[in-house]
Amino acid sequence: MTTTITVRGTAEQRIAPELGAVALTVSGSGAERDATLARTSRAHDELLAAVRELEASGVLDTWSAGQLRVFSHRPWNNEGKQLPVVHQTSADVEVVFTDLGRLGDWVSTVSLGESIGIVGIDWRLTDATRKRTQATAQREAVADAVAKAAVYAAALGLGTPAPAELADTGLLTVQPVARGGPGGVLSAVRMSADISGGGGAPSQFTPALLVIEASVEARFTADPR
Repeated sequence: MTTTITVRGTAEQRIAPELGAVALTVSGSGAERDATLARTSRAHDELLAAVRELEASGVLDTWSAGQLRVFSHRPWNNEGKQLPVVHQTSADVEVVFTDLGRLGDWVSTVSLGESIGIVGIDWRLTDATRKRTQATAQREAVADAVAKAAVYAAALGLGTPAPAELADTGLLTVQPVARGGPGGVLSAVRMSADISGGGGAPSQFTPALLVIEASVEARFTADPR
C-alpha cells in the first residue's frame, strides 16, 4: 500500500549587507511662515548639495528627495488654551550608500545640523545578490523537505520516497503562510545604530547579517520495501 508523506522544508541564508539606505528629514517650525520656510529651504539645499558631492565621489547607489511641505496649526497648552499659530516645514531625503565605510562618517557629520534628523538606516542587498541568495535558500528548502521525507519513510519501513507535489508554504495546506512567505523573503534588514553624532568620533556601524528565508511544502509517496 502506498503511503503519502507531507513535509515542510525550510532554509535560510545569512549574508552581509551591500547597501545602506539612510532616511533623513529636514524640518523646521516657527511663528513666521516665510522665515520658517526660508530657513528650512536653506538647510534642504545645503543637504542636497552635500548629497550631490557624495554622488560625484562614487559612493552612492541612488538618492531621492521629496518636496518641501508646509502646514500650520494652533497647538494647545496643558491648561486647555489655544496658542498662536505655528508653521512647520519638512522634506524627506533618502541616500543609499554602496560604500558602508563612508556612511558612518557622513551621518555623524550631517546629523549635527539643527534642521536635519536621521530617521533610520535600512541595510539592503543589491537585486542581483538578493535573487541569487534567495534561489540558494529555495534549493536548500527543497533539499530539507526531501531529507525529512526520507527519514519518515525509513521510520515506517518504506522505500525511497518519490516526489508528488511541491509548493510554496500555504499552497498545499490551509494553514496561514509562515514567516518567510512564498519563495523566501528578505527579513531582519533593519538594525538600530548610534546616529546621534554629537561632535565626537564618527559613528561606528556594524550592521547585522541579513537573513533570507525560504519555506516549501511537499508531498511524497513511498511504497513498502
